[in-house]
Amino acid sequence: MPKRFLIIQTAFLGDAVLATALLEKLHAFFPDAAIDLVVRKGNEGLFEGHPFLRKLHVWDKRGAKNTNLVKLIGELRRTEYDHIINCQRFLSTGLMTVLARGKETIGFNKNPLSFFFTRKVKHVIGDGRHEVDRLNALIAHLTDGTRPLPRLYPSVRHRGEFTPVGRYRCIAPTSVWFTKQWPEAKWAELIAQLPANENVYLLGGPSDADACRRIAEAAGRGEVLAGRLSLLGTAALMEGAAMNYVNDSAPLHIASAMNAPVTAIFCSTVPAFGFGPLRANGRILETTEKLDCRPCGLHGHRACPKGHFRCATGIDPMRAAS
Repeated sequence: MPKRFLIIQTAFLGDAVLATALLEKLHAFFPDAAIDLVVRKGNEGLFEGHPFLRKLHVWDKRGAKNTNLVKLIGELRRTEYDHIINCQRFLSTGLMTVLARGKETIGFNKNPLSFFFTRKVKHVIGDGRHEVDRLNALIAHLTDGTRPLPRLYPSVRHRGEFTPVGRYRCIAPTSVWFTKQWPEAKWAELIAQLPANENVYLLGGPSDADACRRIAEAAGRGEVLAGRLSLLGTAALMEGAAMNYVNDSAPLHIASAMNAPVTAIFCSTVPAFGFGPLRANGRILETTEKLDCRPCGLHGHRACPKGHFRCATGIDPMRAAS
């Protein structure tokens, strides 16, 4: 009987993109396997029509979060999995891992319920490894030690959501966290310096549209597509760009999954955390100033703790445009 895998990744959008590396590798080693995936509501669009997925489970964390969690666990228990792979370090996913039916349960040692797992993997941030290498450690005993790469699969329909004109560049200027986000004025400076014969498209979700409009107005150019494209439609557009400019956020990982050129701007966080570009066509920009306050946290903050935000304002747009 083919193996049955369950992968659990209910964190943010970028984390869900990176989890596709496990789908790729498990399918390569077990092409007949049935692979199921759990994601949070809002991220399911990434997996529409995914060729390696048998079933996608969606956890709605809004509203009746705990009630929905209990319902989801009941759904997961209908299948007896050979391997349940938990990509997270949080109690809720630990409960899914322990209470779903799995012959082998695998997760990181930092999960509060890891002592119930049949296999625990050490989790260290800042040791130079990329997140996909940490994820691979969860399945290395089933596959091998080579680095897996994420991949997304936009369909013809997704690719037809928007038709770009000529040579173009994409900019995804926002982030959930303020200190991960290059200031709007810097983005406007960058756009103003890009080649005049190339189109500029500003990307993001519906909540990012106002910021994108302000940036385009300040730069005097740029078409705002934020909120107009699906997740896979955005991925398809980024794939064809001459360059994609992003923060340390989900669009960075979408670019890696599409093997698209990307310039990643790191403000309060640092590439050593393991979330930088994965392909040879990716580059990193960060301040050259030595700041004793950087990094100020793993996920960023809603304001600069020091009040000066020099980790962001010290990055010259000319370096990004070159």
